[in-house]
Amino acid sequence: MTGGENGLCRMVYRIVAACRKNTECLSLPAAVGESGFADELWQDTCCEAFVALPDRTAYREFNFSPSGQWAIYDFADYRQAMRRHLPDAPPKIDCQPTPDGFVLTVDLPRSLLGPPPWQIGLSCILKYTDGSVDYRALSHAGERPDFHQRASFTLHLDSLPPSFDSPDSF
Repeated sequence: MTGGENGLCRMVYRIVAACRKNTECLSLPAAVGESGFADELWQDTCCEAFVALPDRTAYREFNFSPSGQWAIYDFADYRQAMRRHLPDAPPKIDCQPTPDGFVLTVDLPRSLLGPPPWQIGLSCILKYTDGSVDYRALSHAGERPDFHQRASFTLHLDSLPPSFDSPDSF
């Protein structure tokens, strides 16, 4: 996650498929003509971010599909009182295949994160053509993957690092 100019936040997910040498085994949803809100993106390959403020039970869930579709939900507490959030300026999603997976880049208004500091959980669901599913996250706090568990929001940021042009610019 980086902060950019114009009040944007950039999230870049670099996904390496379990099949690595043959990414045709990874099931990616087809690109849609016009990006927009869609429910149940987690039923297919998608990337997610969960953002909370330290002293509050409420949190926001972001779903980003390689198709270009997205969803944002607000929760009052752990999986409670889910509401759709339809922002004035929606996320912009770009998905580029790589030899061993894909890179999904998301630009969204920083205001959608709320004020810092943030507790963040980053995750993805990978569906494979054989029907298997891979649940990945920075942390799985429970015995089974549950991205909503607050203990899995292990990325703590007081601000967004400045943006950079490429990973090689470090």
